[in-house]
Amino acid sequence: MKAMKAMKAMKAAAMKAKKSGGIMGKGALADAIAASCELTRKQASASVDSLARIATEQVKSNGIFTIPGLVRIKTRRKPATKAGKREMFGKTVIVKAKPAKTVVKAFAVKAMKDNF
Repeated sequence: MKAMKAMKAMKAAAMKAKKSGGIMGKGALADAIAASCELTRKQASASVDSLARIATEQVKSNGIFTIPGLVRIKTRRKPATKAGKREMFGKTVIVKAKPAKTVVKAFAVKAMKDNF
């Protein structure tokens, strides 16, 4: 009985994702997690929120965070650039100075890449 409900909920989440252009939103993700783990939608949504909060805190403090089997999030410090003239495609272009900034990037881990 529970397995049937879980399958129906997962199908509904997949249909919802198809309607939104194939991208699964937070609600559809919470529905899928709730169906597969036999949780309420509210509990699943809270777990998605806590995962996002924990990931943000870890990336801010350590500069790196890995969700095992899925993704690795890293930060990289880009240095400041000076203003001046640069040659691009055979033309001299005046370039403005840019301050240093931190860039956040996400990479699929090997386990994820192996599935495709």
